[in-house]
Amino acid sequence: MHFKLIMAFVEDARTDDVLDAARAAGATGATVINNARGEGLQQKKTFLGLSLETQRDVLLFLVEEHLARHILEEIARVGDFDNSPGTGIAVQIDVEDAVGISHQLSVLADRIEEDL
Repeated sequence: MHFKLIMAFVEDARTDDVLDAARAAGATGATVINNARGEGLQQKKTFLGLSLETQRDVLLFLVEEHLARHILEEIARVGDFDNSPGTGIAVQIDVEDAVGISHQLSVLADRIEEDL
């Protein structure tokens, strides 16, 4: 079985919605890293030296490769990434190897078999 790592950088207000959408699309779990910060094309504004940007969460999903694109598209749709600048981004990366996921393999194998 081959895997992809989906990394999504999401406004913290949308984190729960994105997690729910990813799970509904086939993700079996996620790791959430809170309070990340980033910059886009334009530098964020400050007020008296304090940043006025919203906090981001980094969501990490290790997913089976056949489910990856659908999950990525659902994350983008729910996060509204393509319609509103600054709402977030998501990328997927090939995973060469993974350990610690043997308990999920049977669930994933059944799900993939149903989809194919």
